Amino acid sequence: MGRGRRDKVLLTIEQRRRLENISRNGYAPAKKILHARVLLMCDEGEQAIDTWTDEGIAKALNLHRNTVGRIRKRYLTQGEEPALNRRLRKKPPTPPKIDGATEAQIIAMCCSDPPEGRADWTIRLLTSELKKRRVVTEISRETVRRTLKKTSYVLGK
Repeated sequence: MGRGRRDKVLLTIEQRRRLENISRNGYAPAKKILHARVLLMCDEGEQAIDTWTDEGIAKALNLHRNTVGRIRKRYLTQGEEPALNRRLRKKPPTPPKIDGATEAQIIAMCCSDPPEGRADWTIRLLTSELKKRRVVTEISRETVRRTLKKTSYVLGK
């Protein structure tokens, strides 16, 4: 699969130095190091030592040929940063169990007096009370704990 004239990666001396630094220092994430190596091998500029085909790069770095093509294409269309770094997710894989209104009810419940016979609220007690009052249909103790930790609320004080 030959590359056209517009598909050539031509790195400047500064870009090449930056990519070599990333690929050699070992402190960057593994994917970033791998992508830097792919870009260095794709380089067809004046500083390039060898010219590699996509198949050769894929074989040398134990990648699929299409992965090499995608990294090169991302570099050519979007630039160096998107080609090196992973895309950030727009939203988490699972939606949050509770929203701001539910958090406010949890905190309000913590600030209120505990039930009869109890000196303080416990996380288990809060969880069962939230279910009993039908604030939420199902909630775990860990979710209640994380909510209280996020708001820096300490139980029993």
